[in-house]
Amino acid sequence: MPADEATTALPSLRERRRAAATQEIVDAAERHLTEHGPAALSLRAVARSLGMTVQALYHYFPNRDALITVLVTKAYDDLADAVQTAVETPADDPDLPRLVRAAEGYRRWGIAHPEHFQLLYGTPLRDYAAPADGPTTQATRRMSMIFERELFEEFTPEQLAAADTPALSPELRGYLEQLPHYGQGHLPSPATALLMSAWGHLHGLVALEVFGHTTFLGGHQAELFRIAMRNLLADIHRRIT
Repeated sequence: MPADEATTALPSLRERRRAAATQEIVDAAERHLTEHGPAALSLRAVARSLGMTVQALYHYFPNRDALITVLVTKAYDDLADAVQTAVETPADDPDLPRLVRAAEGYRRWGIAHPEHFQLLYGTPLRDYAAPADGPTTQATRRMSMIFERELFEEFTPEQLAAADTPALSPELRGYLEQLPHYGQGHLPSPATALLMSAWGHLHGLVALEVFGHTTFLGGHQAELFRIAMRNLLADIHRRIT
């Protein structure tokens, strides 16, 4: 590559300074989120923590929604990274299914980052709407891909289409057939129904723990969660095979 082309490919000093300032704002917003929770997040509070005026912060984020979108996208990506790492890391039990390892990675991240978990799955922030098919949607697709692949990777399309599920109404079957999927390509509607059911069960157990509703279990939440995920996976496999 000619020297002049290599030079023009590098970010300018102004672009590097803007990127550094933007990252500083995001870091400050994440600290504020951790300390005060999602509901208290505001541009004014973030600007104050950095010694900036709100007007100066508007040069980087035109409104609160733009900053929240960055935080939500980053949280989803961090969660997906944690799940993928759990899948790729040898477990204490060498026979532990990959889907259970993924679920445990999801649980551990939620417990370690309760404020970020609440940002993603807690009470919706007033007046915030994620951009349609924007970065938050792309981030959730990555999460969907991991769980869909770990759940169904060993089955053929014919097996998935013949999965034993309660009878689906024609309306629901048609709706499920047209939903996009990112791990296995097209999924037959019975498999999609199983995926939605499994996700709801997995996520519900984690949410109960993150929001403090399982303290009566003492220190046994992790063991009981593993048992629940093993049972969930065994039930799905029975329905498919």
